[in-house]
Amino acid sequence: MRDEATAFVPGHITGFFSAHPDEDPTKAGSRGAGVTLTDGVDVTVEPTANSDSTVVLDGVEIEVDPVTTVLDTLEVDARVRAESDVPIGAGFGVSGALALGTALAANHVFERTLSYNELVTIAHGAEVQAGTGLGDVVAQAHGGVPIRLEPGGPHANELDAIPARARVEYVSFGELSTADVLSGDTEALTAAGKQALSRVVGEPTLLSFMYASREFACEAGLVTDRIAETIDDVADADGQASMAMLGETVFALGTGLSDAGYDPAVCGTHPAGAMMR
Repeated sequence: MRDEATAFVPGHITGFFSAHPDEDPTKAGSRGAGVTLTDGVDVTVEPTANSDSTVVLDGVEIEVDPVTTVLDTLEVDARVRAESDVPIGAGFGVSGALALGTALAANHVFERTLSYNELVTIAHGAEVQAGTGLGDVVAQAHGGVPIRLEPGGPHANELDAIPARARVEYVSFGELSTADVLSGDTEALTAAGKQALSRVVGEPTLLSFMYASREFACEAGLVTDRIAETIDDVADADGQASMAMLGETVFALGTGLSDAGYDPAVCGTHPAGAMMR
C-alpha cells in the first residue's frame, strides 16, 4: 500500500448526445461527441486510518455518489482530495472526472492491479448509476475529440475521433442539473443526438462538430436565453460556438468568444486520456 497517488482527468465538454439506458449500468450510456480539455481535475487518494471515506473538492467536503460507488467496488476506504480547473456542475464532466480519477488513484494506492479498461468500466457504471452522466468517463479516458459510436463502458463502447487539436474558449453562467434532464423525457433529445452523430460521422471535422452541436442544443430544447445570446454574439463576430452538455456554458473553438468581446477561460484539447501524475 502506498501513502497516496494522484491522477489527472481532463475536463470534457459534450457537444451532443443520445441517451441509451440499460439495466446494466456498464452497458448503459450515450452516443455522441465532445472535446476533452487541458483544463481538468487532479484527484488524490490516500488511505484513511478508519473506515470513513471522505471527498474534498476545492477545499470543501462534499458527497459524490459515483466516488462512493467506486470506493465500495474496489473495497477500500480512502480520503479523496480533488482540485478542479473547470467550473462545477456546468457541463465539464467533473463528476465523471472524480469517479475516474478516484478509480485510477485508488487502484495505484491499494495495489488492486486492475487494468485501465476495468477501472474505466467501474467509474462509468458508477456515474450512470448516480444519474450524473452517461458518456463523460469513456471520453475522458480517451482524450482528444472523441466520437462515441456505441453506448456503455469501454468493453461495449466503440470509439472514433476527429483527428484535430484546437484552442478552446469557454464562459460559464451557471449550473444545469444533469440528473433532472436525464430523468425526464429524453425522446426529442435522443432523436436530435442521433441526427447530430450521423452528420459528424459523415464529416468528422471540428467545423461539422460545432455545427451539429449547435443544432442539437436548439432541437433538444436546452438553450437558455443567455446561451442563445452568447452564441449569436460569436456568430456576429464570424465565429462558431455552442452549448456545453449539460450546463449553462458556451464554448467556442479558436478565438470566437474573445472576438465577440467576452473574457473567456482559455485552454486546449487534451491530446491524451486520464493518467497518473
